[in-house]
Amino acid sequence: MRLDKVVLCPLLNRMDSELLQQVRVLDPVSETDLLADVLIVDGFIKAVETKITDFPADTKVLNCQGLILGPGLVDLYSHSGEPGHEDRETWLSLLKAGATGGFTRLAILPDTSPPLDNPSGLARLRQQQLWQQATPLPHLYCWGALTIGVRGQQMTELAELAAAGVVGFADGQPLSNLALIRRLLEYLQLLGKPVALVPCDSKLRDNGVMREGVNSLRLGLPGTSVIAESSAIAAILEVVAAVGTPVHLMRISTSRGVKLISEAKARRLPVSASTTWMHLLLNTEDLDSYNPSLRLEPPLGNPDDQAALIEGIKEGIIDAIAIDHTPYTYEEKTVPFAEAPPGAIGLELALPLLWYNLVETGECSALQLWRSLSTNPAICLQQSPAAIIADEPAELVLFNPQQAWQVNRYQLKSLSANTPYLGKQIKGCVVKTWCS
Repeated sequence: MRLDKVVLCPLLNRMDSELLQQVRVLDPVSETDLLADVLIVDGFIKAVETKITDFPADTKVLNCQGLILGPGLVDLYSHSGEPGHEDRETWLSLLKAGATGGFTRLAILPDTSPPLDNPSGLARLRQQQLWQQATPLPHLYCWGALTIGVRGQQMTELAELAAAGVVGFADGQPLSNLALIRRLLEYLQLLGKPVALVPCDSKLRDNGVMREGVNSLRLGLPGTSVIAESSAIAAILEVVAAVGTPVHLMRISTSRGVKLISEAKARRLPVSASTTWMHLLLNTEDLDSYNPSLRLEPPLGNPDDQAALIEGIKEGIIDAIAIDHTPYTYEEKTVPFAEAPPGAIGLELALPLLWYNLVETGECSALQLWRSLSTNPAICLQQSPAAIIADEPAELVLFNPQQAWQVNRYQLKSLSANTPYLGKQIKGCVVKTWCS
């Protein structure tokens, strides 16, 4: 089979009956990591056994030695260009990129143009979801905006957005008004939807474009202090302690942030947290190239931040790994580092690069990685996680950790190519995605 066929076109068309022989089954729900045969019939898992000999006559039998079968991946938050910037990404290209990367559920932030901050703005997305029911693509969810307006000082119609079917509430941008955060959490407690906040003090962040430290001085780039994140986390945790509404903390990027969240969980505060995949793989020492695709928000951490985030994933302090897929056109990103809009794509790259750099190096176990990319993100969204159990829907991804491929515009399903891995050869690719 040609590599471009594998990478560009994951086999999404459901077969009536498929038998995956001797595949490595990774299932964080049942704590399973073993070799088995898996029978899939009409979109449902019919059997998971050491050896399956009884199957329909027209079954497609696949030799899956060396391949990994896991529950479909779940992305907590990413960005869509549509509506308003379809040249960056459309909903369809986003879903195709997600399927290519092994994702079966995608949640997008409401910072589109116009923003998805009212029920009427969600109407097109609802039509997209209805169209999806007949197509094998990931399920698309939308976070509802917490605030309205440029300054973010006024609450949206939260109850109406909840009734319209948003998956939860998040602006994807820092909120500086603690009184507003308190009112939001008090109101949202009644709605029972997930709430996600970005912990960052915008005034302390100032004009920083990378993490403050030795490397920011060496590279001559304005630095952002650790306390821009840690002070905001501490303030939000105090509000959570007072109000009691569960909160998810997005984009944790510092070792101090990990420690504060660990202490909060020890106090049994109702908090969960996520970091992004690139903060686990890279740090400020990787910025020597001044590649504008490495301009992120929050910025890449120093080496001790990266190490703390990895340890946080292993210990369960950091619950989930988000992709925060942020597409920009070539023209938007081809500017000096400090002037580049922050963000990079990642839906098609995260699984192979995380597997190669964390699992194959022994930094974390296969189940720990899969739990952070699949099971825990679903739980953070208050959804039932997919599992590889008989009679469950087949929401699965088949992954080849050894197959190498080159990242280029022809291979990528995303309309944008703002990634520091463009032109590089990486190891590991998704062979097939089953979207329930």
